[in-house]
Formats: sequence, C-alpha cells, structure tokens
Amino acid sequence: MKVLIANREETTRLMPMDTCIDIMENTLKLLDQGDAVLPLRQMLALPDGKNILALMPAYLGGIGSVGVKVITIFPGNHGTEYESHQGAVLLFDTEHGRLEAIVDGTAVTAIRTAAVSGAATRYLARPDASDLAIIGSGTQAGTHLEAMLTVREIRRIRIFSRSAARADAFAATAEKKFGRTVEVTKTAKAAVEGADIICTTTAAHTPVVMGDWISPGAHINAVGAYQPHSRELDTAAVAGARLYVDRLESALQEAGEFIIPRNEGVIDTNHIIGELGALLSGRIPGRQSPRDITLFKSLGIAVEDLAAARLILDQALKKKIGTFVDFGGRESAA
Repeated sequence: MKVLIANREETTRLMPMDTCIDIMENTLKLLDQGDAVLPLRQMLALPDGKNILALMPAYLGGIGSVGVKVITIFPGNHGTEYESHQGAVLLFDTEHGRLEAIVDGTAVTAIRTAAVSGAATRYLARPDASDLAIIGSGTQAGTHLEAMLTVREIRRIRIFSRSAARADAFAATAEKKFGRTVEVTKTAKAAVEGADIICTTTAAHTPVVMGDWISPGAHINAVGAYQPHSRELDTAAVAGARLYVDRLESALQEAGEFIIPRNEGVIDTNHIIGELGALLSGRIPGRQSPRDITLFKSLGIAVEDLAAARLILDQALKKKIGTFVDFGGRESAA
C-alpha cells in the first residue's frame, strides 16, 4: 500500500493560500452541518510545565477521512532555529481504514491557521478594510500577512515584535516576497491604533493588545493563545467586540480570551455570537454596523488539519509531487 510522505517544502507547495482559504470555509460549513466528529484535543503537559504534546483526532465525512494531528508545542523555541509547533498529520480513509498520507504538521498548522483567519476576515472585516496590524514576527505572522493580502486590498502594513531585529527581518522578507512595505513600530499600541484588521500571533501569556487602542470598525484575529490562563487581548478588547470562535466547546474549555473575562464577571457565554462555520453557513449574523468591532478567537481544530491533508494528498497525486512509500495495510499472505 502506497502512503504519501510530504515534507515541509512539499506541503507548502501543495497548499496555496487562496485554495486553502476556500477549503477551510467548506470544512467549517461541514462541521456546522454535523458532518464531523471532533472531540476535544488531548494536551499532555511535560513535567517542565512549559511544553505540550497535543493529540487532535477528527472525522470529516464530506471528504471521507479520519485522522489525527500529533504535534509538540514548545513556546521557548520562538527566536531559535526550531519552530514552536512541530509534528505530523496522519490521514486515513473511512472505507478500509487505510493510512493514506503523513504530512508535515508544522507547515499544515502554519498555513491552515492563517487560512481560517482569512475566511473570518473575508466575512467579518469591513469591505474597505485596508490598514493591517500584525503583533508578532514568527511563522504565523508571515502566513497571516499572506492570508490578509489574499482577502482584502491591504494598503498599509504595520508590525510590532518584542524583538526589533526579528521585526526588521520580517519586514525585509515581506518586501521581497510580496513587494510590500512593512512599517516596524516601536510599540504594539503604535501598530494597532487606526488599524482596520489586527492579527495577534504571539506566544504571550498576558495581554499585548488593549481595548482602548482598537478603533471602531476593526476586525481582530487572535490566534496565539491556546490555554485558559493565557491571552493576547485584555478584557476590554473582548467585551467590546462581537466574538466568534472556531468551536464553542473548545472556546469554553481553552480560550483564555473568553475564560478570563467570564471569570471576572464581565461577560458570559452569551457574549459568544457563535461558531465561524455557522456564520459561513448563514445561520448567525456577522457584522451589524461599520463601527462594530469583530473578533475571531482561533484555537485550531483537527477537522482543519484533515481537510488540509486531503488537499495535499489530492494535489500530490495530481501533480506527482511527494514521496510514496510502501507502509503496511494489506493482509499478509499465509
């Protein structure tokens, strides 16, 4: 039985951002329609208290696939030669349970996370949104820039990072890759004030964006924090926004941006308008006014990884890219 092994470079080539945004939209609609099984991910905390092994299983009927992403999350890798998220996505079919593909989890996470933010921005940001602020300078900052350029006509780009050197390097890379000028700001406030679209892509545990910095009409994608005790936005930022999530069950258990203000008594569960898939399906309303502040809190869910792996496999077969190896599956002859 032939199994695709797709490394990082191949995975990236086979997942163009514009296509991935469309795939993520369809995937979240399938989830909203109930054509998925999506348990909460298991998070194994290492004894050091800092690092995590995450297991993310899922079933997605619309593409006839079941699988799991296994990934490590080492926030201390920021600024080193190693990614903070490393692992693999294993894709199986639902007819015989055949392993079909093993794809690079680092690339999948980087691209599909930004693609989902792209879908949220497409539906929630004002049509004329053109001033982009990015907080953070790592992998997600780069893929989010690409996603935002895909869904909106961006005229101004500002970035803030705790590391001025990394911010400068990000700006130089963006100019080379996209032909766009990126302004490096000295503070997060200077990046955020006046922005129409704000993407927070940091490993911060405490807020890096405050509510009183955010202009009326802005849209925010908050993707960096993934545990109940960590957040990138302060309480005022969340309380003042129309809040959408990728998965309600996950947000109630894991999203510090929601959990901390709720525990403070400032908001309750009704503050969450609903899941992004329900918005894409037209079941819940989106922006109601040009002055609304909208917020998409992303935690990342395994159906997105399955859909990405299926796209990679289909493209690899079509374009004859990737390595196919014999890897079990068939019953041995007696």
